[in-house]
Amino acid sequence: MFQKRIKTAMTGFILLVGCFFALVSTPVTAAESGKTTRVLVLGDSLTAGYGLGKEFAFPSILQEKADAAGLKVQIINAGVSGDTTAGGVRRVNWMLRQPVDILVLALGANDGLRGLSVDSSLANLQTIIDQTKAKNPKVRLLIAGMKVPPNMGDDYSRKFEAMFVTLAENNEAERIPFLLEGVGGRPELNLEDGIHPTKEGHRILADNVWRFLAPMLGVGT
Repeated sequence: MFQKRIKTAMTGFILLVGCFFALVSTPVTAAESGKTTRVLVLGDSLTAGYGLGKEFAFPSILQEKADAAGLKVQIINAGVSGDTTAGGVRRVNWMLRQPVDILVLALGANDGLRGLSVDSSLANLQTIIDQTKAKNPKVRLLIAGMKVPPNMGDDYSRKFEAMFVTLAENNEAERIPFLLEGVGGRPELNLEDGIHPTKEGHRILADNVWRFLAPMLGVGT
């Protein structure tokens, strides 16, 4: 009888230890931690909602999606129309005055439209990441890929698109293949300038981003 009690007690202890390590090893999601996850979207006119206002831009729609999912998430729209990767370098430290848990890096489109050096653009984007990591080594990264119009030439276009792949690989970041997927080149989803999305276009952009951001926040798409 005594041996049976010892065996039962040991079995209970082993189960308790197993449960403890399971809890320790299971990653805590944004939805479970109780902490507000701050997502900084650093971008240009596409992020700023050019021609519409930030309230209609895709970061605001991302906030709606996070709220609907019951997440404690704050989406920060750091979009400035006309901004380049160099401009991002100049202002990122200002944006990092508050803690950032996830950086959505959506810069580069204006570099491409101006035909700026891909090597310089890549270096600028890496600097932004390095400065962000210096503030928070645990920051998670989501890189928004972009494309340039065909008139920039095949060689430049290939190098430009590959820049975002290289950046993601070098920094173990998630990557959106093309931020404007489903919107670029579709007149009905862009303003009269043919470059900036309409309200409906921004909803598609938000879907493109959410597909990758949601798993980073611990929820399905």
